[in-house]
Amino acid sequence: MLLALLSLLSGLILLVWSADRFVDGASASARFAGMPPLLIGMLVVGFGTSAPEMVVSAMAAADGNPALALGNAYGSNITNIALIIGLVALLSPIKVNSQVLKQELPILLAITLFAGWQLFDHQLSRFDAWCLLAVFATLMAWSVWQSRRNPQDKLAAEMSLALSNNSMTLKQALGWLVLGLLLLIIASRMLVYGAVFIAQSLGVSDLVIGLTVVAIGTSLPELASSLMAIKKGEHDIALGNIIGSNLFNTLAVVGIAALIQPMAVDPLLLSRDWTLMFGLTLALLVMGIGIKKTGRINRLEAALLLTIFVGYTGYLISTSF
Repeated sequence: MLLALLSLLSGLILLVWSADRFVDGASASARFAGMPPLLIGMLVVGFGTSAPEMVVSAMAAADGNPALALGNAYGSNITNIALIIGLVALLSPIKVNSQVLKQELPILLAITLFAGWQLFDHQLSRFDAWCLLAVFATLMAWSVWQSRRNPQDKLAAEMSLALSNNSMTLKQALGWLVLGLLLLIIASRMLVYGAVFIAQSLGVSDLVIGLTVVAIGTSLPELASSLMAIKKGEHDIALGNIIGSNLFNTLAVVGIAALIQPMAVDPLLLSRDWTLMFGLTLALLVMGIGIKKTGRINRLEAALLLTIFVGYTGYLISTSF
């Protein structure tokens, strides 16, 4: 048990550090490649901060623990909105200026509904996985189109400023990109081993471990990047991190995991966890767009999100033993 606990904690620490390096390297490499700042904000950062979920879920599925993979993806989405947006907006209310983000919010809600529809038969097949990945490919194409159509969007301006503060050379950027990815794989292996061993030892389901410990751990890069963005007054980057990450988690992370290992879905995942994820996504849409289309997530709404997260996590833990 001690070895598994050390593996879990070491994996979490290494995961956060390597994900941060991976995002920095990927963003700088994309800038050197001439990618528009808006596209980097919409795709590269979202992919980078979701890399831990992607690697952890892929390894869990390959090891025959699909419930851990699915719990990680959906639990991360819940954590991203309820904990991270809640904490960030409590520190500094988030004003949503980007029109692109306001367009992404209803897309995220529609994709969440699509994911729920797939769960109704309590199975995720390879056909379901290919459907998720096809939607993901379509979303990437839409993102490219948006980056060309809205080069002056507020998110693009904030991302351009953030990239200008990154002094990496091309060699350094590529080096951190490769090293960050390798360390992510190692950290994910340590995390999955520790989480599965502890879950089996305590008699807790892989799904609950995925929804709690693993989900919170793999969401730490999003927390770090969002806190850093809000500290610099980059509100749209802070929110964009979460929207992009949730899109990647729902489509790419679940899609890749189900492609590796088709899985049976616990009915509780649909009635309890997906329902909460949908409700939080709907709330984020309402807050982000706003009644008068002047979206602003205030401290009262942030406190409500944090209360929901604490209550949900407490309920999961209390009903697991």
